[in-house]
Amino acid sequence: MVQVRVFVINISAERFWDIEKPIPPVQVATNINVVGINEKREGLLEVPFVFTINYTPAVAQISLKGKSHVTGSKDELKQILDTYKEKKPPPPIIVQSISNTVFIESVIVCRTLNIPPPIPLPKIPPLKKKKRPEPTYRA
Repeated sequence: MVQVRVFVINISAERFWDIEKPIPPVQVATNINVVGINEKREGLLEVPFVFTINYTPAVAQISLKGKSHVTGSKDELKQILDTYKEKKPPPPIIVQSISNTVFIESVIVCRTLNIPPPIPLPKIPPLKKKKRPEPTYRA
């Protein structure tokens, strides 16, 4: 079974929008870029990545860089390395592990900078006032 450990090495974040102005409605673009897959030693693959968040309009920009270490059986690691050399995307377990970690870290950074998080917050629909049902008869 493949195990993935994710390490964030660098966090860079900057708020461009003035603190005095309210933040307008924004569109958030996120990008996870797996830079490569390297065999660090026998039984360990290293997967460097860069995660960026851009806001439109330019409210802020966040960048996280890191590495993930993938361990598992020889056959599993060889298959991951071979599929990468064939220019195929990395396995979902690696991308999912990286995205889980960097999204959580970026939400914390967003709170610090007082900007909208890169994940949509759940919207609670407004409560509708219940009308009394019309009586079926009148006296």
